[in-house]
Amino acid sequence: MKLSHKFLPLIGLTFLVFSCEPKDELAAKRAELEELKNQSNELNTSIALLEEELMKMDPEFASQNQKSILITTTNAKKGEFDHYVEVTGSVLSKKNVVISAETSGRILEIPVLEGMRVAKGTVLAKIDAETIERSIDELENSLELATTLFEKQERLWNQQIGTEVQYLEAKNRKEGLERNLASARTNLDKAVIRAPFTGTIEEVQVRLGELVQPGMGMFQFVGESDLFIEADISESYIGVLSKGDSVEVSFPSINKELQTKVSSVGAIINPNNRTFKVEVFLPNMDLVKPNMISVLKILDYQSADAVIVPSYLILSDNRGDYVFTVENGKAIKKYVERGKTFDKETEILTGLTGSEVLVDKGFREVGDNFNVNIAQQ
Repeated sequence: MKLSHKFLPLIGLTFLVFSCEPKDELAAKRAELEELKNQSNELNTSIALLEEELMKMDPEFASQNQKSILITTTNAKKGEFDHYVEVTGSVLSKKNVVISAETSGRILEIPVLEGMRVAKGTVLAKIDAETIERSIDELENSLELATTLFEKQERLWNQQIGTEVQYLEAKNRKEGLERNLASARTNLDKAVIRAPFTGTIEEVQVRLGELVQPGMGMFQFVGESDLFIEADISESYIGVLSKGDSVEVSFPSINKELQTKVSSVGAIINPNNRTFKVEVFLPNMDLVKPNMISVLKILDYQSADAVIVPSYLILSDNRGDYVFTVENGKAIKKYVERGKTFDKETEILTGLTGSEVLVDKGFREVGDNFNVNIAQQ
């Protein structure tokens, strides 16, 4: 069926009306949404400004509206706390000597070198002793003649021939030459310098061909036995240390440790550095050498039931020292009295019981009564 031409404009108008209505409605809703967003932003800005003003005016409101801070925790602990005095000491030897010349002469031979380990009796140097050797030859010849004359005079004296004076003079001359010969031979022995005990040549202080005199130092010689450790301790520890106290000793260069005892405590304060000397017994150990550096740990304080916290968690303000504990989702500021500190741990004398949970990571970002959120570890 064909529609009449007069209905066609009406149909077109109706279609146009229905097709425009959805577009207008969509635009209106978008405009409404944009207006609400603008109003929300304005409200949020106003709320933030008002909260900021209230937080400045009312601390309680500030703590209640504080955002949670992400933290980790650690526990205070209760147990034995030991405090040690740590000082640096040096390994020394009671057989640390300077070997000196005992006779004069020119050095003919030095068969040893610095750092060489030698046994007792080893020849360290030889001094020219030609004059002494010639003197010994002359004395031996004179003694031989004197002995012959004495023996003849003695036979005559036994036969009551001759005088007593002649006999005594012959005897005195012989005995005098014997003493001179013994002395010369001793001087000859002194021309050969030998190691007095087993040890190490620390320093050679003379050169080949050098002229030496009695008392002149030739070698710095250190024995390998009778070693001990010497350290300087602050005078503030007088009365804390005594002979027989236990000491932990470590040698950083060779990574060795041992347990030993204090063998001697000095009775004099050094006025230059306000310290006194302590000697520690050192048993024979492989690789330990004189002048080696050691670290001494001397126990000076012990508590069997102490509250212990990591030292870095303790903060300070005008009132004193404090830590942050975690209670009911909040960081609580606890003032404490600290004791001694050793090995990154501190003893707490008052303020904690040892059962508290402490703020660890994030402890510098929190404040008293701040909300906290504990991170999963």
